[in-house]
Amino acid sequence: MGNVFGGGEQSLYLSNGGTEVFIDVLMLAVSDLADDVWDYRFAGLLTLQDQTVMGRGAVGFDLQEIAWGATPRGRARSKGFVLRATALALSRHRWNELGYDPPFAQDYLYRFKAMVESFVDAPGDTPLAGGFPGPGERAMASCAAHRILSALPHWEGCFLCTRPRSS
Repeated sequence: MGNVFGGGEQSLYLSNGGTEVFIDVLMLAVSDLADDVWDYRFAGLLTLQDQTVMGRGAVGFDLQEIAWGATPRGRARSKGFVLRATALALSRHRWNELGYDPPFAQDYLYRFKAMVESFVDAPGDTPLAGGFPGPGERAMASCAAHRILSALPHWEGCFLCTRPRSS
């Protein structure tokens, strides 16, 4: 069982382990770049991909589910944020904090980047589902130990805090 991240005609199917890696490396970048309400909403969407909380094989999202913005300028800014965060993640930003080497992460990120770049959110489109966190559901809390945005106080900590430790 795996998870699907879609966008227009493209999709990124990842195993449960691949999903964990993809979200981990993207979340490290998003946590350091977020500075707008929309950015924190996107971070909230990423926290919902944590399979230790949501269940394995039960996550994923489609770019059409995201409320990109009400104006062309807002949509461009939101898309730009996702692309900047993806580029930062591609630079291996903070990967040394993961405690493991993610050998396939760059491939996942390149594929996601291509999907976001080619995605066209038509004016007037409304998100397909209510999966994109609203302004009151954004990830505003940052784990003090790891400086990673999380769904605190709803969950015990960021993905590094809640991840089972291997012996």
